[in-house]
Amino acid sequence: MKHISILIPRGAASLGCIEGAHKMFFNVNRFLIDRGDDPLFTIQFVGMTHDAIVYDGFCKVTPDLSIQDNFNTDLIIIPAVNGEMDKVIAANSDFFPWIRAQYERGAEVSSLCVGAFLLAATGLLQGRKCSTHWQSVHLFRKMFPDVEMVSDRIITDENGIYSSGGANSFWNLLLYLVEKYTDREMAIFCAKFFAIEIDRFSQSPFIMFRGQRDHQDEDIKRAQDFIEKNFQERITVDQLASLCTMGRRSFERRFKKATSNTVSEYIQRVKIEAAKKGFETSRKNINEVMCEVGYADNKAFRTVFKRKTGLSPVEYRNKYNKEAIAV
Repeated sequence: MKHISILIPRGAASLGCIEGAHKMFFNVNRFLIDRGDDPLFTIQFVGMTHDAIVYDGFCKVTPDLSIQDNFNTDLIIIPAVNGEMDKVIAANSDFFPWIRAQYERGAEVSSLCVGAFLLAATGLLQGRKCSTHWQSVHLFRKMFPDVEMVSDRIITDENGIYSSGGANSFWNLLLYLVEKYTDREMAIFCAKFFAIEIDRFSQSPFIMFRGQRDHQDEDIKRAQDFIEKNFQERITVDQLASLCTMGRRSFERRFKKATSNTVSEYIQRVKIEAAKKGFETSRKNINEVMCEVGYADNKAFRTVFKRKTGLSPVEYRNKYNKEAIAV
């Protein structure tokens, strides 16, 4: 039997992650029995103490075990916990030595959505890849610069340390673990039972670029404003540096530090976000939208669009605009 520990953290934890993880592995046991196999998982809630935790003001979850108990586990699942992340991390810091010790004994560790912040706080992600909700990527990079954030990924697997992308993407990580611990047949059955699209690896189509402005560099904010108001035009780094009255190298360094993007990346992302809006809300064809956001080269536009969204312009429009006619 594999022992699965679903953490019951302090703070505004996602009940969907807690319940979903329990439901997935509980049902896998049932499906295994139905096909004549033995159940595989022992699933328990683990808290810092045995005290019940109340979520959303009405739902009480009581741990089956506490980290003070003498037990070993095979998989630790860290659910999403929302709020001010420095406070969330401080409130749950007692978990971290226990998680590290279990990992050193051979347990695997997974984070769901923004549970990645708690996983990173253990130190186990240093020098490794990780994903989280796209809306939290900039904050994560600022707090954990030694972790390689791969914001487009739905699943990362780094030597027994797993993470998932945002929100309901955690179901895809659960399916991935089910297939690893059982077989492909069971993963497919679970995907059909829970109506989950299996083998979904990118969350790029869901990412919304809103510009990283949670910094104090007013010169860079001025450059960001200029880009967002003039993205249809040809904008150069020298032009922006001059606008901010600084040398090119100094401007590029400060821009990357403030926004986590190079200048060219930022301009591309602003253009592509505008193109996405065009495809979502109008019946304009690909070339019309392309020209409106400042691209003249069809091939270059399609290449950049697919790299940023994971979909071609036609695929994106057909996915998000029900009135669109494929051309």
